[in-house]
Amino acid sequence: MNLVISGPIDADLTTRITTLVHPARTVVLHESAIRFEDIAHLDAIRSDVQSLCDACRVDHAFIAVPRRFSDFRLLAIDMDSTLITIECINELADYAGVKQQVQAITEAAMQGTTVDFAESLRSRVQLLKGLDVDVLRRVYEERVNLSLGANALIDKAKEAGMYTLLLSGGFTYFANRLKEDLSLDSAYANTLKVLNSKLTGSLRGTVFDAAAKEKCVLSTIELLDTKRQNVLVIGDGANDIAMMTAAGTSIGFHAKPLVREQATYLINYGGLDVTLDFLGD
Repeated sequence: MNLVISGPIDADLTTRITTLVHPARTVVLHESAIRFEDIAHLDAIRSDVQSLCDACRVDHAFIAVPRRFSDFRLLAIDMDSTLITIECINELADYAGVKQQVQAITEAAMQGTTVDFAESLRSRVQLLKGLDVDVLRRVYEERVNLSLGANALIDKAKEAGMYTLLLSGGFTYFANRLKEDLSLDSAYANTLKVLNSKLTGSLRGTVFDAAAKEKCVLSTIELLDTKRQNVLVIGDGANDIAMMTAAGTSIGFHAKPLVREQATYLINYGGLDVTLDFLGD
């Protein structure tokens, strides 16, 4: 068993963790990440390590079976609040004057307290009825920002020859622009209906929900002629759980409680590039 820590590491934290885990070897990955190899007394020290890391806002992962990032064939990643820092529908709602109402419904969906995601999404989209379609462009250009470490993660995935798949319960306008800007392989999301340059308050086709995300991951596995253990999925909300369980390795990124229970590893404090420390080559 290995332990990887990633974040603002100082000598005191390193010493205290070393004393707890008694590693056979300590490998400095870079100035902000250390791997403790062949650690001892896992059950006895797990909670103490977590307490130390949380107090210092340092991410950590116990790695039972070490995997190299370059071993993976497919990277599937959620869009809103994962690849990017915002929930696009909340920002659209801001322009429509209903952000507080939409944001509350979005949060319930992410937490998993909403029974039916499709119904939840349609109710939010209905509140956008009459919004000028140009607002989509404005939100993308003015409010969409990549999460910390996103570029490093995507660049490393491309370097490793991984297929990059963006999956979103949000909207194709944003997913497709991100696909183009980041040169991703595929992107799937929901399409807003537009009439006379105005949002109609409805969607085209069936809702791209948790089941659709999972199906997309599974079909891409088949397309690539690979296996689930070669798949890495990153998400943050309840709508991501199904596709995360379809993968060999999953990461909950600043995730909601339900996701935290399901994910292989958690990134609670750092950026998406912490993934590269957990799965370091």
